[in-house]
Amino acid sequence: MKRNVLYIEDNEKIGSLLKEELERRGFSVQWLLSGEDAEREVNQHEVVILDIMLPGLDGFTVGKRLKKAAPAVPILLLSARTSIGDKVDGLQFADDYVTKPFHTDELIARLEVLIRRSGGTHSERISLGNQIEVDPEGQMVFDKRTGEEIILTGKQHQILMYFLRHPNQVLPKEQIYEAIWEEAFITGDKTLMVHIHRLRQKLERYPDSPEIIETLKGIGYRVKL
Repeated sequence: MKRNVLYIEDNEKIGSLLKEELERRGFSVQWLLSGEDAEREVNQHEVVILDIMLPGLDGFTVGKRLKKAAPAVPILLLSARTSIGDKVDGLQFADDYVTKPFHTDELIARLEVLIRRSGGTHSERISLGNQIEVDPEGQMVFDKRTGEEIILTGKQHQILMYFLRHPNQVLPKEQIYEAIWEEAFITGDKTLMVHIHRLRQKLERYPDSPEIIETLKGIGYRVKL
């Protein structure tokens, strides 16, 4: 379920922060400080995040070369340059253009759209237990017994998709909370527990004896695939 990102950014502070955040959200990130080796790596990834202001070859030149080397891999340009001219030039070869500063949620939403459009996501449905089926590309959840869609709230959906991006991993409650709510977890906060309880009510055959979302006492949760 990991989505592979090639990230080209020479600013080490920005690069480190964004790489860490993307990985926290379930992406696998290869970060390059310049575009020199990018052509050799691009076909191993589902999407490219490319800064324009790079040492040596600028982002426009690198982007054109990447698009020629891997036409099916979408490119998202990331830049502090906001002029219409820059955007028009960039969108001659790139698939999207995001200006700095940006919000992580918007950037990730745009990445997800680019990956879906390119067919880079895993299109097969995922079974959870005997009764639940998830369509990760369509972002939908179904009851296999009835074929009906199970409607989740926004937070329930985010939590489930976060589990699916980290299959079979024991996830500390602090990690889950901070990834979904984007704020520090406060010891004793029951918010995540309440959302997990309500999610189980919709997914589990026997919510009091869950088979899909396991609790590891004192640690966190796990979803096995």
